[in-house]
Amino acid sequence: MKKVILMTVLIPVFLVSCVSKKKYIALESDLQNTRSQLQKTTVEKEELEAKFAKIEARVAEYNAKINSLKEVNDNQLEQVGSKAVISKKMKDHMKATLQKVNQTELSNAKTLEDSINLAVSYNLKQSITDNTNQEDVDINIDKTVVMITISDKMLFKSGSYRVSDKAGDLLQKLADVINSEPSTEVMVEGHTDNKTVKPGSSVRDNWDLSVQRSSSIVRLLQDKYKVDPSKLIIAGRGSFKPLVGNDTDDNRARNRRTRIVIIPDLDKFFSML
Repeated sequence: MKKVILMTVLIPVFLVSCVSKKKYIALESDLQNTRSQLQKTTVEKEELEAKFAKIEARVAEYNAKINSLKEVNDNQLEQVGSKAVISKKMKDHMKATLQKVNQTELSNAKTLEDSINLAVSYNLKQSITDNTNQEDVDINIDKTVVMITISDKMLFKSGSYRVSDKAGDLLQKLADVINSEPSTEVMVEGHTDNKTVKPGSSVRDNWDLSVQRSSSIVRLLQDKYKVDPSKLIIAGRGSFKPLVGNDTDDNRARNRRTRIVIIPDLDKFFSML
């Protein structure tokens, strides 16, 4: 009887033990499968990331090539006259400037060199003048040499070489242009009309007056407006290079002038665009 009871107790325990072991093996198998799947997924993820990195690198390389080609295109040089060249980028800047230029003046520009000179002249005039004195400033360019002619009524009183206080704003702007281009040389050239200097004045003749006026401008540019004196040149032409005949008051007024001759190197000249 005892044996029967013992067997009755042991059989369920054995069956439970068998079922638990099967479940354990199944769970362990599932765990291994999950681990394998996770490892496989990790490997696939790493492979995808590596492929994506390669694609990103190729895209960056193509973008760099495109930008490089664009830069080359922008900087392609075009012949200007017999010696100079200009990049496409600079030519685009020039076109934008020429849209603002007086169309009558623009119609007289027959070559690319004429257009460049006109654009530089326009930009310089806008830089150093305002609406009240543009007629008293004239800018001409000859083979990258910039000549800024300023009427004496903006700078001096008749027969005097003392610079007028009202010239300060103009000289400051002129100094800013000169100082922005370290490689330039600047000649300040005085001109007079043919009228004889009044006896007893502090100057001997028109030669002396033209040089003294030039010297006064140069000293102000150096001392007050901090222009490097090593790039400044003083010149006086007296009455011997008139723009027009000295036969009327208006013509004599035109001949009384100071001319600022800026001689930049070629690259700096084009930067004025």
